[in-house]
Amino acid sequence: MQNIIRVMIIDDHPLFRKGVSQIISDDPNFEVVGEAASGQEGLELAEQTQPDLVLLDLNMRGMDGLETLRRFKQTDLLTRYVILTVSDSEDDLMEALKIGADGYLLKDMEPEDLRANLMKASVGVTVLQDSLTQVLKKALSEPDTKVNQADAGLTDRENEILDCLAEGMNNKNIARKLGISDTTVKVHIKNILRKLNLTSRLEAAVWKHQQK
Repeated sequence: MQNIIRVMIIDDHPLFRKGVSQIISDDPNFEVVGEAASGQEGLELAEQTQPDLVLLDLNMRGMDGLETLRRFKQTDLLTRYVILTVSDSEDDLMEALKIGADGYLLKDMEPEDLRANLMKASVGVTVLQDSLTQVLKKALSEPDTKVNQADAGLTDRENEILDCLAEGMNNKNIARKLGISDTTVKVHIKNILRKLNLTSRLEAAVWKHQQK
């Protein structure tokens, strides 16, 4: 039997929190274990509830979502973080990915799409709303970040792992497929990002798709 995915919602709009909570709770695979109206409240509540997944708004009074995410990434919580916002800004998207968001979704998406994306995020797949793919591609095509495949200098193993990232695979599945350890996968991914001058596995996946 599949484990229930424990979700916490951080958003300063009570009606939106309740609505998302209902959408998520309609699926028996999820359980909403907490709601917070601010970043600080969310940090404290997460320590108590230990959620598997945190849904985080960007535009909140006081500590905004990006700063809240930075604080979360400094903790020892074994949690995945998905931004759920109205902002389709390239700067917000890129900054969230650089900090370490596991996904970036917009609030106008369909309920079934939200649940499907959260399901993917819960198993380590970085999720991005379809409409934001072009935003990310544009950011990656800027002169200071663009690296041609011929100039990247990736090893055969790094290319294998990059193919896996482009398929949306998580570290554990990559390690199993290639017969190496999770730690080795992490080292290779770090080297790939350095060589491509990128900051996240999602950026690397989009870069790979651009080369086809």
